[in-house]
Amino acid sequence: MGLIVKILLTGVAALAAAYLLPGVQIDGFVSALILAIVLALLNAIVRPILVLLTIPVTVLTLGLFLLVINAVIILLADSLIAGFDVDGFLWALIFSLVLSIIEGILDLIF
Repeated sequence: MGLIVKILLTGVAALAAAYLLPGVQIDGFVSALILAIVLALLNAIVRPILVLLTIPVTVLTLGLFLLVINAVIILLADSLIAGFDVDGFLWALIFSLVLSIIEGILDLIF
């Protein structure tokens, strides 16, 4: 039950972030739910591999390179989902930050 609630909250957060950012478009709530599922899968499978491969750069930048990894995962999700569009790397980075902030607020509320 907790996973379903988390995916629903991520979908709502993605819709809110796309509403706030002009460089990100989501077609509807169904696309946002698909985005939440794809992001969960990418974060579970691809992110640990990328983090492991980029440990030296992450240590050198004091962890800031993890923001780049988050943006790359957003761009991967953009290429996989038809109803989700990000205009570039900078918008993916900003979307990642805004999505994390909104998800944190929603986690505190619920």
